[in-house]
Amino acid sequence: MRSAEVHPAVEERLRALGQRYTAKRRKLVEVLRRARRPAPIAELVAGAGLPQSSIYRNLAVLERAGVVRRVLTEGGAARFELAEDLTAHHHHLVCRACGAVEDVTVPEALEHQVERVLAAAARRAGFRGLAHRLDLVGTCGSCAGEAPTG
Repeated sequence: MRSAEVHPAVEERLRALGQRYTAKRRKLVEVLRRARRPAPIAELVAGAGLPQSSIYRNLAVLERAGVVRRVLTEGGAARFELAEDLTAHHHHLVCRACGAVEDVTVPEALEHQVERVLAAAARRAGFRGLAHRLDLVGTCGSCAGEAPTG
């Protein structure tokens, strides 16, 4: 979804919950929109210039509205990003050492293959799947002391 389309979509989702799209929420959504990866609370506080308590309160409302998605690291710390339908489908690389989370997009052909495999697994289990989220947990290059390749 293009940047210009995000804010009206957020406003509509909040209105459906009887909530307003306040200046603080707009500022928080904008920080999340500009982030290139799931953001920790400290980054949201710095980027939005709002008190931490306000960030948490507004994130809770935005999460209920389906605007924000919480991504948990191996240590249980939360990072936040806009919901995929407001951005694009992607997966995550999660460092179990430092908690860093990076977005990763796989080629469309592989994404379709993953969808088929998961749909078959869901059918066998009598499960009705709606979407999937895959995280690769490991050690980032910084923690492993390696330079990125590729």
